[in-house]
Amino acid sequence: MFKQNMGTVDRAVRIAVGIILAAMGMLVLKGTAGIVVSIVALIPLITGIVGFCPLYVPLKFSTIKTK
Repeated sequence: MFKQNMGTVDRAVRIAVGIILAAMGMLVLKGTAGIVVSIVALIPLITGIVGFCPLYVPLKFSTIKTK
């Protein structure tokens, strides 16, 4: 579907940040702030799992190491 444009380290960092934000949103923050942070956590989590960042496309940027 989309060509991956994220390297292994980039993906791992995004997944970790997504998990941390989701945990904060569900366990630490309460009310609306917790819901918003939990929803925002989906962005780095999904992009890290898929390996594609839409913001990298217009910037013609990629973190995949080339040989």
